[in-house]
Amino acid sequence: MDIKKLRDKSVVDLEKHVVDLRKEQFNLRMQRGTGQLAHPHEIKRVRREIARTKTVLGEKK
Repeated sequence: MDIKKLRDKSVVDLEKHVVDLRKEQFNLRMQRGTGQLAHPHEIKRVRREIARTKTVLGEKK
């Protein structure tokens, strides 16, 4: 998601987005562990998305 779109969201929406991303990250890690991960670059994308979201969340608080 674009940083501009993240800044338009409310604090509650951002917190929910972080939780959803953490679940996605967990699922990707489980897929990697079982050898079923088709797109390894997705792990990096999700990790960066979490960092972006937490940065915006910190700016708002």
